Amino acid sequence: MTPTRRPLTTTDLAPLARAALGPGRTLTGVERVRGGTKKGVYRLILDDDSTAVAYVWSADEDYWDQPDPDPRDVFSHGTGLGLFTAAHDRLAAAGVRTPRLRFADSTHTHLPADAAVVEDLTGGSLEDALARDPGAAPQALERMAELLATLHSHTGPRFGKVAVVDAGGSSYGDSCEQRITEGALRSVAEAAARDPRAAAARRELEEEIHALVAEVRPRDRHTLIHGELGADHVLLTPGGQPALIDIEGLMYSDVEHEHVFLRLRFGPHYDALRAPGLDEARLRLYRLAMHIGLVSGPLTLIEGDFPDPGRMRGIAEHNLHEALSLLKSAS
Repeated sequence: MTPTRRPLTTTDLAPLARAALGPGRTLTGVERVRGGTKKGVYRLILDDDSTAVAYVWSADEDYWDQPDPDPRDVFSHGTGLGLFTAAHDRLAAAGVRTPRLRFADSTHTHLPADAAVVEDLTGGSLEDALARDPGAAPQALERMAELLATLHSHTGPRFGKVAVVDAGGSSYGDSCEQRITEGALRSVAEAAARDPRAAAARRELEEEIHALVAEVRPRDRHTLIHGELGADHVLLTPGGQPALIDIEGLMYSDVEHEHVFLRLRFGPHYDALRAPGLDEARLRLYRLAMHIGLVSGPLTLIEGDFPDPGRMRGIAEHNLHEALSLLKSAS
């Protein structure tokens, strides 16, 4: 972190912990959990050796330096307590495990930021479990496939973020494919401004995006999806059951949008999560859009003070290679 981004301390988080967990226990330490770019994630350590996790949404914790997002834009910056609580409640109603919410505060009474406290799931991430014990992978992936089947069995009346749709609102745009196409074209322009290889391929990328969306047929089913579901966004309960985290982007959308991300992030494990009946035309469009978005996003992020620019450059490099490879295979 730069001097302008000070991680929160035990003193900072003590009032929040007291409000969330009661006055009978004392906060003795905090650990900032690595990996977050939109909110701060802190493990709260109490004097009885119990733990909980605090989520903090503030400008100091958000490296994207984005203006206030409009939740009616389904692919806008997915952050904020309101999106989180709506997603948490929808997942709970759907029977999909996520860390249980213990306290939420939008009043800034206990911390000068929106904050929530959730249970600390101590089984580690699914990503770490797959790497640590390949022999246990089949059972872990079977449980993950069951969670996905439950999640994707739920639908909504309209396309959009859960927080908007469940409140009776509507989103910009008429369909997932329309909004993804618009976002992909913006990503191409942003990537071209930051990488000469993307600039050289800009026209081809734009033409391919238009050609792919022309193959997509209309659909009126809006499936409940996570939106950015990799094994790092899945924690395990002590009993080994998967639980979703980073849920603010929960939306009603095309299930193919979920599956292109699953395929990228689960890699060789994806076959265990594959679902029948997916629309190949949507998969082709969403795959290219995802790759080019994972070029423009990381390259934009490292223009600020993100503390691990090498990791973001690696993500951008890999996905630019994948996007250009898709162009070659289409020609």
